[in-house]
Amino acid sequence: MKRANKPKPAREFFECPNCGADVAVGAKVCRECGSDDSTGWQSSEEIDYQGTELPEGYAVDPEHPGHVVAKQRSPWTIVVVLVLICAFAAWAIVR
Repeated sequence: MKRANKPKPAREFFECPNCGADVAVGAKVCRECGSDDSTGWQSSEEIDYQGTELPEGYAVDPEHPGHVVAKQRSPWTIVVVLVLICAFAAWAIVR
């Protein structure tokens, strides 16, 4: 039994208030300008975007939530890795 091919419903669009591009109803953002529902479809001048530039001293201050302590490798780890590299090199030469 064949199914009847149902025509797809036509997509509904609205005009982006910022750039005038067609935006599908239910879309999260405008593909042309990036304006979205959370910004109220505002223009880029009206949206208070936070920059990607980090404040001075970011992650240097131990009290700062973004502070990451660099883990130093144990001297024994370095010695073991060097010994393994030397052993492999010697094995490869003798072989």
